[in-house]
Amino acid sequence: MIQRYFIQLSYDGTPFHGWQIQPNAKSIQETLNLALSTITRQKIYVVGCGRTDTGVHATKFFAHFESEEIEIEPVCFRVNRMLPKSIAVQRIFKVAEDTHARFSAISRTYEYKISREKNPFLVERAYELREDLNVDLMNEAGAMLPNFKDFSSFAKASDTKTNLCDLFYARWETNGELLRFEVKANRFLRNMVRAMVGTFVEIGRERISLSQFEEIIEAKDRSSAGYSAPAHGLYLIDIGYPDGLLE
Repeated sequence: MIQRYFIQLSYDGTPFHGWQIQPNAKSIQETLNLALSTITRQKIYVVGCGRTDTGVHATKFFAHFESEEIEIEPVCFRVNRMLPKSIAVQRIFKVAEDTHARFSAISRTYEYKISREKNPFLVERAYELREDLNVDLMNEAGAMLPNFKDFSSFAKASDTKTNLCDLFYARWETNGELLRFEVKANRFLRNMVRAMVGTFVEIGRERISLSQFEEIIEAKDRSSAGYSAPAHGLYLIDIGYPDGLLE
């Protein structure tokens, strides 16, 4: 009998060219497919909850796959032993056959880290930007975002059918020399968070005013917004599903 399983994992995106399988490049998806297929002795293809880009990390990521019935705990243990240290599986569990890692999700949450000092422990983990930023102004701009739906100004060109998103919140907080951005929405466009962060940095430098920020959003033109912040500061930290779906 074919059963659908969810797998919860986390990964350091540094050694990979993103989540999705690509020709001649190492991806998280391909690495996971190989480990699961080898351990279960079945051809396994995992479907992810989203597609992170090259160098982007995930502390909480879900994927699903279908296979003949498996012994979950032994498979989870053996898969973890086979996977590289940069990928960790937290759990594997059964779900209903119509539960989809991507399409059943109702929200995604990302964080972005900026280090305002040289820190050897944050290399490839945070964007080093050693300058003072007006964080209060950045938060004022973040509070404006839920008032909008079309985020074309922060989207890299792609084949997506719509650039409309329901954005729930966007906020900045400081912890010593670490500056952290968190944003939650029902969906995100390609490169959206990194483009937002680059624009927020320009606001923090006081090179873009709040009225100009509103004009940038309403322009619906990527060239009107700021630069894309480096990928290595970005983390997918949570995926929301309807209550009871993952129980």
